[in-house]
Amino acid sequence: MEVKERFYKYIQDLQDQITGALEAEDGVARFREDLWQRPEGGGGRTRVIENGSVFEKGGVNISAVHGPLPESMQQYFKVGNVDFFACGLSLVLHPNNPMVPTVHANWRYFEMYDKGGQIVDQWFGGGQDLTPYYLFEEDAIHFHKVCKDACDAHHPSFYPAYKQKCDAYFWNHHREEARGIGGLFFDYLKAGPERTIEQWEAFVTGVGDSFLQAYLPIVQRRKGLSYTEDQREWQEIRRGRYVEFNLVHDKGTLFGLKTNGRIESILMSLPPFVQWRYDHHPAEGSAEAGLVEVLRAPREWV
Repeated sequence: MEVKERFYKYIQDLQDQITGALEAEDGVARFREDLWQRPEGGGGRTRVIENGSVFEKGGVNISAVHGPLPESMQQYFKVGNVDFFACGLSLVLHPNNPMVPTVHANWRYFEMYDKGGQIVDQWFGGGQDLTPYYLFEEDAIHFHKVCKDACDAHHPSFYPAYKQKCDAYFWNHHREEARGIGGLFFDYLKAGPERTIEQWEAFVTGVGDSFLQAYLPIVQRRKGLSYTEDQREWQEIRRGRYVEFNLVHDKGTLFGLKTNGRIESILMSLPPFVQWRYDHHPAEGSAEAGLVEVLRAPREWV
């Protein structure tokens, strides 16, 4: 079995595993499934959960698309007229309770071909990151420890390198603050003298397998906590910063829009209720101000 076939089968199975576990955790809502086709080649399986007891909105989507690389992306990758194949799983979960963090994860594989159909480039990418509205250090440490363990199984240098890349990537430059408390981010993992493409595949699937262990214990600890209307309002204000990042800076959103991806699947990452308050600042010394302070400079959690 080729790498692309094996990895696509992996993300199909992982989507089933994750959506099943999330439905069990929510206890009320079920994922709605949409199968879609891309006119230029390929398609996907979008699953969205809404109005649950735990999850206000979330999506766990897979896709496998192929065909001629659009001209805009040729310029981005600095290549000529080539064909491509890309597959991946992307998820975002927005809980009801502001004490439960939003989470994002993505694991993907990309190939480019010459006109003879031969692979001229291939790589893996992905990661997982956490966006709390109220910071519980215990949760941040847990999430990062699971990320580190998944990395350490393959090389001790991976966690510090990919944590740093995550801190740099999920940075709202126009706000000079992080989107959340980070996790892992990696891209262009290619075969080379030190690692085969199959070894990179094993690393990326190992991270994917760690996701539920990283996130569900946090949900279980926080989903039953009480909260006020003011705290819910703060959650919606911070969600606005999440939206800003996804629409201004995120490369995945850009890639989907420029390759004629399915717009509903691309924008499923956006929360249903958001606020933008003019020149909003939390009260000095508050828990909200404490979160913002943490987001202004990356922290070592493990």
